[in-house]
Amino acid sequence: MKAIHITKSGGPEVLQLQETPKPKPEKNQVLIKVKAAGVNRSDVITRQNRDAYGKGFTGTLIPGLEVSGEITAIGENVTDKKIGDKVCALIASGGYAEYVVVNTSHCLFIPDGISLIDAAAIPETVFTVWFNVFHLGKLQPNEKLLIHGGTSGIGTMGLQMAKGYGCKVYTTAGSDKKIDFLNKMNLGMAINYKKEAFEEVLKEEKIDVILDMVGGDYTQKNLEILNEKGRLIYINGMKSSEVNINLRTIMSKNLTLTGSFLKPQSDEVKTQIAKEVEANIWPLFHSKQIHPIIYKTFPLEQAAEAHRLMESSDHIGKILLTMD
Repeated sequence: MKAIHITKSGGPEVLQLQETPKPKPEKNQVLIKVKAAGVNRSDVITRQNRDAYGKGFTGTLIPGLEVSGEITAIGENVTDKKIGDKVCALIASGGYAEYVVVNTSHCLFIPDGISLIDAAAIPETVFTVWFNVFHLGKLQPNEKLLIHGGTSGIGTMGLQMAKGYGCKVYTTAGSDKKIDFLNKMNLGMAINYKKEAFEEVLKEEKIDVILDMVGGDYTQKNLEILNEKGRLIYINGMKSSEVNINLRTIMSKNLTLTGSFLKPQSDEVKTQIAKEVEANIWPLFHSKQIHPIIYKTFPLEQAAEAHRLMESSDHIGKILLTMD
């Protein structure tokens, strides 16, 4: 099969299309003929630093954490899926390929009304938001959620999920074009952080949960606008992972500061997330309260161009690779 390999650490040009053996499903796995794969910041980080897999790692490294497609083979213990089923799946790696194997419990059937290609934009965003905002952050209906980077794949999906859950949503973005998009989507209060200080605009709002991927000096500002017993959750530190905070802010308001990486979570945790997502979020797809926002698709061989777009941050929503 054809797959994109990270040939060495570096820029987008190190992504090379190569022939590689087609994987075979183990007992609890299914083989998916991939229709599309999502492009994520984690893929960029992996491309920039192969040593994240171990110093001197020389094995096959195919990026990609989410796919959609059709099941073409199943392991001997699989009873919940069958050949021909159309699914989307969260995977540990290997999505930039024509075929991928995955634990059957990490696959979900395509929601009603979502195309097979667009479904590739769902797993990483929905699993990440559910685990961080709803599991760790314990967001409840009628609470207030702020997501920084509202036009990212995480942002566009997370705001829709929280709104569908009965929450009041707020967000930040860095251009008038992005603010206009969020307003047309009716996704709550959208603040252009290049024109206004979000901490000033929101200082009286008493936000209950904040999902942040910026870090740096946003951290103390986030803490200051949180409500009593508010929760601040980190999934990245794009500005900086080194922060200075006033611990008195946390103690005086009984705040929680936490965060996670989805990729290294155990199979058991991902299986539980899948069950909770199917029960709580899939109905929002079926009722058309939420849908994936697709910015652009690229053919598999143009993975480098997809990464360049991701790094530019010009996109609104998800970037996908397609296998046709």
